[in-house]
Amino acid sequence: MFDEVAPTYDKTNDLLSFGQSRLWRGIVAKAVDPKSGQSVLDMAAGTGSSTAAFARPGVRLVAGDFSEGMLAEGRKRHPEIEFVFADATKLPFKAKEFDATTISFGLRNVVDVEAALSEMFRVTKPGGRIVICEFSKVANPLLRPFYNFYLRKVLPAFSSLASKTPEAYAYLSESIDAWPDQRTLAAKIEKAGYEKVTFRNLSFGIVAIHVGFKPKASK
Repeated sequence: MFDEVAPTYDKTNDLLSFGQSRLWRGIVAKAVDPKSGQSVLDMAAGTGSSTAAFARPGVRLVAGDFSEGMLAEGRKRHPEIEFVFADATKLPFKAKEFDATTISFGLRNVVDVEAALSEMFRVTKPGGRIVICEFSKVANPLLRPFYNFYLRKVLPAFSSLASKTPEAYAYLSESIDAWPDQRTLAAKIEKAGYEKVTFRNLSFGIVAIHVGFKPKASK
C-alpha cells in the first residue's frame, strides 16, 4: 500500500494536514536536537522528508523504512541520506549505535509496538533519546467531536479526490482512531526502559510529541 502512494505521499500529507505537517517536522527536529558527530536513526522515514529535517554538519542520518517503494523514492530525492530497509520490530543495527532514535507517524503502523520500542531502546546509546511524533487524542472536549467528524467522514472523502489510492488514507483514518492516548503511549515508552518521558500536544492534541531518555547506566 505504501509502495503505491510513495510518489505523492508527502504532497498529499501536506494537503490533508493543511500544511501543518511541515510545522510538526520542525518541532520534532528541535526535540531530536542533533549535534555534530552524532548519529540519528529515523524510522518509518518514508521518502526521507522527516529525516532531512535533522540535517546538520557532521551528523550521520539513517532513514529506515519497511516499504521498498518509499525507500526508492527517498534515495532519488535525498542521495545524501543513508536509506535502509528495516523492520521496526527487528532492527538491522548494532546495540547502542545511535544518539537519537525517532519515528514520526509510523509507530501506529507497526504490528508490535512494544517490540519496536524495545528495539529502538536497544540501538540507542546510554544517555541518548527517543522522539516519537504521532497522531493522538484531541484534549479539548469541545473540539473532539469536530475532529472525529473530520477523521471519519471528511478525510476519507477528501483523500479519494486527492489520491489515486484512497484506501491508503481510509486506513490512515482507521489507524488514528484506534491509536491510544498520550498517557498510554508514555507508559509504553517507560515500560521499554526509557526515563524522564514527557509529551507535548501539538494542534490541540491532534498530534503529540513524546520524548524519553535511555538511562546513562544502561548496558
